[in-house]
Amino acid sequence: MPIDPVALTADLIKCPSVTPVEGGALQLLDKLLSDAGFETWRVDRGETPNLYARWGSKGANKSFGFNGHTDVVPVGDVDAWTVDPFGAEIRDGILYGRGATDMKSGVAAFAAAAVDFVRDTPPDGAIVLAITGDEEGPSTDGTIALLDWMEAQGETMTACIVGEPTCPEKMGEMIKVGRRGSMTSHFTVTGKQGHSAYPHRALNPLPAMARLMDRLASHELDKGSDHFDPSTLAVVTIDTGNPATNVIPAACKASVNIRFNDLHSSASVSDWIQTEVDAVAADFGVAIDVVTRVSGESFLTPPGPLSDLVSTAVEAETGIMPELSTTGGTSDARFVKNHCPVVEFGLVGKTMHQVDECVPTEQIHQLKAVYARILRDYFS
Repeated sequence: MPIDPVALTADLIKCPSVTPVEGGALQLLDKLLSDAGFETWRVDRGETPNLYARWGSKGANKSFGFNGHTDVVPVGDVDAWTVDPFGAEIRDGILYGRGATDMKSGVAAFAAAAVDFVRDTPPDGAIVLAITGDEEGPSTDGTIALLDWMEAQGETMTACIVGEPTCPEKMGEMIKVGRRGSMTSHFTVTGKQGHSAYPHRALNPLPAMARLMDRLASHELDKGSDHFDPSTLAVVTIDTGNPATNVIPAACKASVNIRFNDLHSSASVSDWIQTEVDAVAADFGVAIDVVTRVSGESFLTPPGPLSDLVSTAVEAETGIMPELSTTGGTSDARFVKNHCPVVEFGLVGKTMHQVDECVPTEQIHQLKAVYARILRDYFS
């Protein structure tokens, strides 16, 4: 009997797997896949739960992979929900619950498609499912740990789909073939505390920080590239922690988040930031410290066999020829791209992370059908 992806999504939603808690979601998938003939391994690292499953032989010439996550963001104000966030209630064809969109439905769809496929038409090759419990968190011991383990064990994927939500409004309208890079820089400007009535006896860090933030935010990084929108820089916080109106503070902190395209690297952006910092520090006579965390570099899977394969399947099942896009935030595809060609395709993501997160059950069935067709076409 075919695996019902809606019922499987509901079962996964009932697992309260808020990062980094496993919540029973990977255990459920482990049993489902093991019973279907997949070899499975728990690849936990630190406090992060991960699951790797393979049907077929290791090192097969053709090994199609799916990547996704079962961890979810916190529910927030539970009283604002009209349903139990982990109740998996279905109303008028809509499935509600935390993770309904992001992305327990995606995991359920590709797991169901894979199980049915190997049972009905065993392929000449391998199917891999790499599922993490740390996509919504730091992402340091999730998909990265799975890929590290795969390299050590000689496990491979020749192509991969990440099942994150990709469609803005309608099912089938967008595939992600790349992502912008992401980095966050934290600044501390240090001056000298003093009385606001005697500013000449102090060294105010605030004008220097205001100048620096203005210079960074006003700069046009680029106008975009062939496959990417223009890079962006957003000032996300400025803070002195100073409640007094008659005190010039000793220090001020601020942070900016940069999303950069393939015209840049995190190193080139960091060099530009340091140049601006040095100029402002010299102008104001203050010390400015910068700490930068890079979440990922920009990448592109050039349009070709993999995107054509997925586009054909999406159009066949939804009636829509998808746009190839690099918009949005980051995903674990930024790690998978170091292993094999990767694209992303999933549901409409309008309600992800929201109160009353939900998904039409019809979309989950469509997603399973798309993944199933991809597998049939890939191994045909």
